[in-house]
Amino acid sequence: MPSLTAGPINTQRFIMDRDDRKRNKNIGKNFICRLQCMFSHSSSSERLSLEDTQQWSQSLERLLDSKYGLATFRNFLKSEYSDENIEFWLTCEDYKTIRSSFRMSSRAKKIYEQYIKPESPKEINIDYHTREQIKKNVKTPTVHCFDDAQKIVYGLMERDSYPRFLRSDIYRTLLESLAADATKG
Repeated sequence: MPSLTAGPINTQRFIMDRDDRKRNKNIGKNFICRLQCMFSHSSSSERLSLEDTQQWSQSLERLLDSKYGLATFRNFLKSEYSDENIEFWLTCEDYKTIRSSFRMSSRAKKIYEQYIKPESPKEINIDYHTREQIKKNVKTPTVHCFDDAQKIVYGLMERDSYPRFLRSDIYRTLLESLAADATKG
């Protein structure tokens, strides 16, 4: 009697697997379109390529240096509800460009309230010592007052989020879709 149900279940599983592959292919194509639309307003005609996308797997730095890579990684982290690290890292990169001491002071307090302060909305995972040092630094902020926390967060992303991203459906599907397009010519 069990053999009667094995056939239809295996058939259903095959159909579901085939449907999942089709869905993933469409997701990959849709994501490529969304990425390219996001950056279509920029002056460069740089398009997302298979070669560039493959290079994201070489290092987190490579991934973050690519506008498409950064957008894809952020999208992945949002899907996992863990985007506070990349948001903090990017906020720090932006903070380092501030030249006005008034703006720097205001922005440092905002960053502290949003990412550093215990129980903050997007609290990052840093040790007590670093948190306390930043608390002191924010009173007289400099361009470097978040450097230690930024290094910790980068290390966390490099060891945890980045490897998960490389194994993710979003990245694999994107690669497969670009590879399929490349073979078509």
